[in-house]
Amino acid sequence: MLDAVTIDQLRTFIAAVDQGSFSAAGRKLRRAQSVVSQTLANLEAQLGVKLFDRSARYPRLTEEGRSLLVDARSVADNIDGFKARARAMREGLEPELSVAMDVMYPMAALTRAATHSRKTYPHTPLRLYVEVLGGVIKPVLDRRCSIGVIGSLPVVSNELQSEPLLDLQLATVVSPAHPLATTRGAVSAAAVAKQVQLVLTDRTALTEGRDFGVLSPLNWRLADLGAKHAFLRAGLGWGHMPLHMVEADLDSGALVKIRVQGVARDMLMPMSVVFRKDAPPGPAARAFIAQLKR
Repeated sequence: MLDAVTIDQLRTFIAAVDQGSFSAAGRKLRRAQSVVSQTLANLEAQLGVKLFDRSARYPRLTEEGRSLLVDARSVADNIDGFKARARAMREGLEPELSVAMDVMYPMAALTRAATHSRKTYPHTPLRLYVEVLGGVIKPVLDRRCSIGVIGSLPVVSNELQSEPLLDLQLATVVSPAHPLATTRGAVSAAAVAKQVQLVLTDRTALTEGRDFGVLSPLNWRLADLGAKHAFLRAGLGWGHMPLHMVEADLDSGALVKIRVQGVARDMLMPMSVVFRKDAPPGPAARAFIAQLKR
C-alpha cells in the first residue's frame, strides 16, 4: 500500500495544512472539496496513519500528521529540485559545474565566481578541486572536470584549448630571521643555492622530471600552499608566493621580500582557463569563466 502513495497526495496533504481547511486547499488546487477529502482519506488508508482529527469544524493535524508533514515537505521539495534540474538539462545546462583550480588563483575571485554561479544557476551544483601543476590538468584530461584554471604549470596538452584570465603577481619572500633576509641588493644565484627553497610538488606524473622556478638544489617539496606559507613564516626556507597571499605578512614584517639575481623584480604568472577541445564549456561554465575574467 505504501508504494502506491503519490506526489499528488503529498501535495494535497501539504495544501490542506497550509490553507487551514479542505475547502481552502480545494480552491488553491482548483479541485472540489470532496476530491480533496477523498484524496486525503485514501492517503491515510494507504499509510495506516490518521493525519487529521476531523472532530472539530476544521481538520487539525494529529501528532502523527505533524511528524509526517516534515517528511512530506522534504519529498515535495526534492521532486521540485529534480524537475528543475531535468528542465535545465533539457535546455542545455550542465548537470553540474566541475572545476579544477590552481591553488595560486586569488580566492576572492574564486568565491565571487562561485557566488554568481549559485545565484544564476541554483540547480547546477559546483564541484571544485584545488590543486597545483598537473593536478589541475589531469581531471580535465580525464573528463572529471569541465574546466581547469592553470598558472603554476606553464605547458598545456594538445588536447586542451586555453583562454587567458589574468597575470598573477608573485613575490620572493623569507622570514626576517632567515640568513637571506639581511642581504643587500639582489641575492646571488650561489647564495640562494646554499639555502633550502620551498616549492610546490605535483601529485601527478604529468610533470615528472621537470621543474618550474626551482633555483636551489636544496629544496623541500610541499603539496599544499598553506603549508608552504607556514614554513616560510617559520624561517624554514625561501620561496615564491602569490603577492595577494603574503601582503599582510609583508605589512606586518612577518615576511620580507628578497630579490634574486636573474629573476625579474616583478614576477608575473600568466593564468589561463583550459578545457578539452572536444568538450567546450556549457552555459554555467561560460558564466563562471566570465566572472573569473573580471
